[in-house]
Amino acid sequence: MIADSFPRKILPALLLVALAGCSLAPEYERPVAPIPGSFPYVEAANGRAAGGTDAPASYAADLGWREFFTDPRLRDLIALALDNNRDMRIAVARVEEARAQYGIADSERLPTFGVGGNAQVTRSPEALRMGGPDSPSVSRSYMAGVAMTTFELDFFGRIRNLSEAARQQYLATAQAQRTVRINLVSQVAEAYFRLRTAQQLQELMAKTLESREATLRLVQARYDTGVASALDLQQAKGQVETIRADQQSMRRVEAQALNALQLLVGAPLPDDLPPPAVFGKDQLLASVPVGLPSDLLVRRPDIIGAEHALIAANANIGAARAAFFPNISITGLLGFASPQLGGLFSGGNRYWQYQPQIQVPIFNGGLAGGLDLAEARKNIAVSEYEKAIQTAFREVADALAGEATYWDQLEAMRALEATAAEALRLANLRYETGVDSFLQVQSAEVNLYSVQQAFLQVGMESLLNRVALYKALGGGWLENTSSEIDVEGPGSVPGKGRVAEQ
Repeated sequence: MIADSFPRKILPALLLVALAGCSLAPEYERPVAPIPGSFPYVEAANGRAAGGTDAPASYAADLGWREFFTDPRLRDLIALALDNNRDMRIAVARVEEARAQYGIADSERLPTFGVGGNAQVTRSPEALRMGGPDSPSVSRSYMAGVAMTTFELDFFGRIRNLSEAARQQYLATAQAQRTVRINLVSQVAEAYFRLRTAQQLQELMAKTLESREATLRLVQARYDTGVASALDLQQAKGQVETIRADQQSMRRVEAQALNALQLLVGAPLPDDLPPPAVFGKDQLLASVPVGLPSDLLVRRPDIIGAEHALIAANANIGAARAAFFPNISITGLLGFASPQLGGLFSGGNRYWQYQPQIQVPIFNGGLAGGLDLAEARKNIAVSEYEKAIQTAFREVADALAGEATYWDQLEAMRALEATAAEALRLANLRYETGVDSFLQVQSAEVNLYSVQQAFLQVGMESLLNRVALYKALGGGWLENTSSEIDVEGPGSVPGKGRVAEQ
């Protein structure tokens, strides 16, 4: 009875010892962020946004894209893209892949049990029979029970660190999915604004063409009466043909922008989309909460993911260190054994067996190389983490520089447009009264047309800059503004840190 109860007493004890083993991984410390403590141009950017709608969140990362984008047509396009875009689907599948890999790695921390049986029938020659030539030539044995496959007692944390590394890689992949989501939202907005700008430029060209055709008719009439020269007439015709050529170019740009938008959406654009809002600065929320650079460390998914990768590299060092120590494993069987199949499960045929194994490395050059490799990869991960922080800081700083300057640039261009329009009016008046040649009208028309084109382009760039600021601050992965300010940093479970609809 004592022998029969032995495995039932020792196995739980061995499991507790294995699960409570030490870890040889270095203690993790977050690297110091290699960036200044504040963003440049913050006050100037906030001043330009004065008078706009206050952001309904304290952090851009908590600001839902449905609140940030005010155009209903753009909102519907973003929602379609999040459902149909193939890059988004790949990112979701990669998270599931990483989750499965983590589950496989983590399962190594627990023993594997199975129910099975085996039979062995052996015919031995006379010279090898245990009982001599008169003993039976064929021997039989049958076994059945619960078996434990080779289970490593993780005294030095090798398996635990490998499991932690897989877990951190899974968390990093989950953050990569969020990064894909943020990028997709901004890419749809960019493609949409480029499409709308192309449409606005076509409207400008159509109006300009009407104006220049009217001018051509005037010059033609003056030429027919001998007042205007043939040069004036050819210059007027050239102005008309220039606009017609620009129209074809802009139609091509519009078609390409539409193709880019459709690729991002991942499906044909439906016919029942809501009408677009008036194209202008009110397409976006006027005020974006900036915060401090340190906020990026816990709110930008790419930085959070880089830190998860760094923690995984740190855990791999622990696994590499543990490889220098003895490896202890155990296998076992608890069941019945009998030479006769019919009486296999009788009470007197109870059987147990356990087999501990220990392997102590004496000379293995690969172990040192494995540790060097793990440490080198951690150094790489540290640099990648720091680079992610620096890149994020630069992106925010660039966008803030744009917010601080685009407003004044657009105001100056509005004044310039008014000046160019008045110059054209005066040039037409002087030409009609015979004071100046048509060359002055031509120069004034070209100047006004160029200013109007540039104004629309800069207006588009100002919208894209604000989208870039929203993206750089980690905004775009939430659909609706978060009602709670919560941080999902390393160690948290993806999807359980914020109460918000995604």
